[in-house]
Amino acid sequence: MRASAEWRPALDPVIERRHDRVRGTDLLVLPERVVVLTGRAALVVGLCDGTRSVRAIVEELAERFPGAPLATDVPSFLDRLRKEGWLR
Repeated sequence: MRASAEWRPALDPVIERRHDRVRGTDLLVLPERVVVLTGRAALVVGLCDGTRSVRAIVEELAERFPGAPLATDVPSFLDRLRKEGWLR
């Protein structure tokens, strides 16, 4: 299943996004678990605020990273997070 271009993803309310200053990395803090966000994952997750559609997230990232395969990679990444139950 591929994320709908109009879906407006947001982190589940029980999940907190946090920056670990000691390690210089971004985290998702879940009940009983911590997930380290690598690469540009923190940037993508940061745009999932419930107001932006998947299309808008891809467009915003395309301005920052021209030529990157965002139209396929971002929806796939968001689908994986939704399947984990981290996005609604």
